[in-house]
Amino acid sequence: MRVVVQRVTRASVTVAGEVVGSIDGPGLCLLVGATHDDTQADVDRLADKVWGLRIMRDELSAADLDAPVLVVSQFTLYADVRKGRRPSWNEAAPGAVSEPLVDAFVAALRARGARVATGRFGADMAVELLNDGPVTILLDSAIWSR
Repeated sequence: MRVVVQRVTRASVTVAGEVVGSIDGPGLCLLVGATHDDTQADVDRLADKVWGLRIMRDELSAADLDAPVLVVSQFTLYADVRKGRRPSWNEAAPGAVSEPLVDAFVAALRARGARVATGRFGADMAVELLNDGPVTILLDSAIWSR
């Protein structure tokens, strides 16, 4: 799994003109992508990392502040652009694999005490956020398997 973690002062997701998820910060906006061999262990490891990551002001974590979290599924995190100019999406898990993993990630954050809003899986979403800092970090579960 890959997670782009952004510290925000606010964030929202709109689908077909309707706001389907939003947070007022300080908080985190998380873009989450899954690949074919991701597991529940990856979900749990990333949820622990994100929730405890000391990237909020004064070196606090989202857990320390009970900060809200917005999770947005993002298969494009697995784009392969090594050849040509058209990205390949072969590394992104299909919806039948990735949707349950993204749902499990949301559940894992909630189990740790996070207040989580979400986008809508597979929808054409407009994501609006105000990045605070800016602070943007890429986490990849493949790092732990090396």
